[in-house]
Amino acid sequence: MVHFSPKTLDFLFENRMHNSKIWFDEHKKEYQSLVFEPLRDLVEYLTPTALFIDPHLTTEARVDKTISRIRRDTRFSHDKSLYRDNMWFIFRRGKMHGTSVPSLYFEITCDGFSYGSGFYCASTGYMDTMRKLVLKEDPLYLKAQNALEKNPVFHLEGECYKRPHYKEKPEEMRNWLERRNICASADSADFDLLFSDRLAETLRQGFLAVAPLYDFFLHTAQIFEAQDPHSAALFGSERAPEAGKAPGREKQDMW
Repeated sequence: MVHFSPKTLDFLFENRMHNSKIWFDEHKKEYQSLVFEPLRDLVEYLTPTALFIDPHLTTEARVDKTISRIRRDTRFSHDKSLYRDNMWFIFRRGKMHGTSVPSLYFEITCDGFSYGSGFYCASTGYMDTMRKLVLKEDPLYLKAQNALEKNPVFHLEGECYKRPHYKEKPEEMRNWLERRNICASADSADFDLLFSDRLAETLRQGFLAVAPLYDFFLHTAQIFEAQDPHSAALFGSERAPEAGKAPGREKQDMW
C-alpha cells in the first residue's frame, strides 16, 4: 500500500500556489505517486468494510467514482483557482456527486485529515424528515446517538439555526434538531498517523464505529425519497427498512 507523506502536502500546497496547468502537467507523476495512489489504495483497502456497511455503495477506485478531481470546477465559484489543496474519497450510493443520500468519506488537507459520514449539503426537506424521526425517537436515531456517545472522536457538524428552535429539548437531541446540514466527523492533525501504515486501519475502525449514524442518515433519506420515482436508481428495490433495523445488513460487527 502506498502511503501519504509530507511530500503529499507539499505537492498540494505548491500546485495550488502555482495555479498553472503547465506546472501541473510537468509534475503529474508526483500527483500520481504522492496523491492519487495513496487515495486509490485506501479506497481498495476500505472497500470490503464499506460494502459490509452498505452493499449498494459505489466503490470503484477511480476519479469521479470515489476519488475527487484535483482540478476544481470553477463555473459557479468566485474563486477561480484551478487546483484544490485538499483531496478526498467518498463511498456513496449512485453517482459520486449526488446529494440525495449520505456517504462515508475521508479528506486530506494541508492542516490534517477528517473522516466520517453524512452530507456535504443536505436538503431542507431531508433535514425536516430527520427532525421528525429524532423527535419521535426513532430506533435508528437512538442507535446513532448511542454510537456518537460511545465514540467521542466523532462529533456532529453542520450549520445551525441562528436562533434556537428547540430550547425545551435535551441538549443531545438539540445537537441534531438545530442543524440545517449534518455530518458526523472525526478531525485530526496527527501527521504521524496520516503518514503511517496505521491510517488505513484507523479509517476502517472509524467507519465501523460511525456505521449506526450512516444507517440513520440513509434511513432518513429512504423515507424522504420514498415518493420520488428518481430515487429508484439510488435505492434499488429496497424500501425504507423496518424501524430499528439497520439498512443493508443485519449484523453490527464486521468480525
